[in-house]
Amino acid sequence: MTDRYAGFSSLRFSRPADGVLELVLDGPNLNAVSEAMHAELADVWPVIHRDRSVRAVLVRGEGKAFSAGGSFDMVTEMAADPVVRTRVFQEAKDLVYNLVNCDTPIVSAINGPAVGAGLAVALLSDVSIAGRRAKIVDGHTRLGVAAGDHSAICWPLLCGMAKAKYYLLTCEALTGEEAERIGLVSLCVDDDELTARALEVAQRLAAGSVTATRWTKNALNHWYRQAGPTFDASLAMEFYGFGLADVQEGVAALREKRAPRFDAG
Repeated sequence: MTDRYAGFSSLRFSRPADGVLELVLDGPNLNAVSEAMHAELADVWPVIHRDRSVRAVLVRGEGKAFSAGGSFDMVTEMAADPVVRTRVFQEAKDLVYNLVNCDTPIVSAINGPAVGAGLAVALLSDVSIAGRRAKIVDGHTRLGVAAGDHSAICWPLLCGMAKAKYYLLTCEALTGEEAERIGLVSLCVDDDELTARALEVAQRLAAGSVTATRWTKNALNHWYRQAGPTFDASLAMEFYGFGLADVQEGVAALREKRAPRFDAG
């Protein structure tokens, strides 16, 4: 790989085909997003945007998951330390806007659980392909914070307000098949065909006119840019919530694998 990607130690890169950059989320606990990975997922997209040898990106998770979301340790540290919370808030904002402003076409291959920052990458990709047994969950409200992250900027556009509200408020999981049915992802394929199909689509994009694909993506992403104030508000509410008591109960419930018991307030 070129030196420009050498500094991203928590991400893995390869060149599986001409013009295609493969970005792999590879970490412990089903590719949970550590502090280092969270920062790198925000910073990598401007680098890719400037790399003219890359004409398409394939994003996938290693093993049995795309990404299990933010680690409990990171959430606990954010809840306890406003300095950490402020830093991660900026990273979360940069992750979304840097993805939206990266003109290189991005294809995601969603296998197994896809949660949190990993889910933001999966759904903000230009072509999202899910395996049939994928498990897509936005678990913010179960954690005790508002559904900020990426959801307000794209879920209503992808699947409509009624479905967005249902899944974001209830934290109900979607299979790949259901996600395709409601329009949350582009395609659903058999799990054993997922990586090959995603690579095929990435190669097809890489073989096309660079200006035509980049400019089409850039124009369409103005829909996301128009939703920027909605996203900014949701992210601010989410991170304000990390300083309240509910998130402590939410983390405890997830660690203990039980339903949370939030105080009425």
